[in-house]
Amino acid sequence: MDSAALLDLLGNENRRRILRLLARKPCYVTEISEYLGVSPKAVIEHLRKLEDAGLIESHTDDQRRKYFHIARNLRLEVNVSPYAFATKSAYPASKSLDMTTCRHLKLDVQYSEEGEDTNDLVADLSRLEELENELSMAQRWVQGRMTDVLDRITDTVGAGSDSRLYADVLLAVRSEPRSAVEIANSVDAPPGMVEDVLADLQDNDLVRYGTDGWQLAD
Repeated sequence: MDSAALLDLLGNENRRRILRLLARKPCYVTEISEYLGVSPKAVIEHLRKLEDAGLIESHTDDQRRKYFHIARNLRLEVNVSPYAFATKSAYPASKSLDMTTCRHLKLDVQYSEEGEDTNDLVADLSRLEELENELSMAQRWVQGRMTDVLDRITDTVGAGSDSRLYADVLLAVRSEPRSAVEIANSVDAPPGMVEDVLADLQDNDLVRYGTDGWQLAD
């Protein structure tokens, strides 16, 4: 699902409260209505939107009572900083994903297999919750460091410059020389704007123009 559409959907407090309730247990309309303190008609409309988005599903029990439950896992990330606004949503990868191949992460990814006793499962849950908290802290640390680096780029190239664009241009020439047009395509910016950025970076001895194109200064 598109991140922007998901943000709009979750912008409603009652829909967020419905998802919190359904994360605890499947519920029928009357239960949700009593929990929210709103009319069943309003609840049905919220459920329709969540169901259309694929976030929830429904099933009918033997008494023909319709229960709603969360359909799938989804993670939504929102990044707001002086240099960027971005959203990203992702569904979880399969259990076969090999996390040991991540260059910047060293994780103990061992967990209990089917058939293990309850104590092992609870221990796994505890370890995963601790890991989730640690990853959240790591994300905040990375975001803070990125903001610090972009602040330093701002100081280097002059106040009022578009630090995010300057940083993207520097990253674009990090691995190999490129022409201004190639850089512009890479950073999704007009070639004229990129040429101005390259001129500023060259004046500050951050890049240079060689026979093969623009590259980082030695």
